[in-house]
Amino acid sequence: MRPTEECGPVPEDPQHAVVVWRNRALRLLDHVPLPIAVVEFGGRTLIVNRAMAAEFGLLPGQFRSRKILEFFTLRDSDTLQALAEAVRLHRRSRYPARVSWTPACGGERQGVMTVDLVSDSPEQTPNLLLSLHTVEPVPDVPPPRPRAEASPVEARILAAAARGATTAQIAREIGLTADGVNYHLARLSRRWRVPNRTALVARAYATGVLAADTWPPEPAVS
Repeated sequence: MRPTEECGPVPEDPQHAVVVWRNRALRLLDHVPLPIAVVEFGGRTLIVNRAMAAEFGLLPGQFRSRKILEFFTLRDSDTLQALAEAVRLHRRSRYPARVSWTPACGGERQGVMTVDLVSDSPEQTPNLLLSLHTVEPVPDVPPPRPRAEASPVEARILAAAARGATTAQIAREIGLTADGVNYHLARLSRRWRVPNRTALVARAYATGVLAADTWPPEPAVS
């Protein structure tokens, strides 16, 4: 006998309820800003959210039935073996895998794809829930400029020479004899392997002994 209102509410159609909850889950997935995909264990794409599709300038539906590795290059060769072993042992662990890809804006990106094995029961072959975490590239930082060795007195002599002072003027300024100034200059020339005073001054600027963009020339602050 067909249920009536007098006998209570009509039971909800289970199949209809599944569809409703599936649609709700998909709408929620689409609003998650993290790129997410669900793929079969063999790699065929089932679902991607908007964030994942936008990474490649596509619509979510354009991913359907395509292999996920059409879009990503797997950098960890052991990941697939680990996943196969997890399925064999009915494990449901989480596995991070390094990947790279070319987004819609061009240029290679790198990141970590977190792989979760999901299924309704341990006996079923699981699907893969993938979430993509972009790793921002580390900017190239030039190595520190090697600084040539020079004593404080030598740095003051070089600063005076850079101003165009003569040997006698440098001697009076530093408080040395002219021979003392020449001795320091000759020793610097041998140490730095340069032929003359002009080259000494250039090397002093290039290696940071003299302060850059300063006039009159001064020794750099250690």
